[in-house]
Amino acid sequence: MPRVCAVCGKGTVAGNRISHSHRKTRRTWSPNLQRARVMINGSPKTVNVCTRCLRSGKVQRVV
Repeated sequence: MPRVCAVCGKGTVAGNRISHSHRKTRRTWSPNLQRARVMINGSPKTVNVCTRCLRSGKVQRVV
């Protein structure tokens, strides 16, 4: 399962890890995903949602 937010589609991004001597190797940044029960089309589902979407209120949590 890919590490992608179910609401906004935010996923992993890649870049370079740069050492003090300026040697470059590849690294990734993962989004802060949480498994949350949210309402999707009137039914509760458990999906991966990033914390930005949870905090901004783009999804409604099921209690």
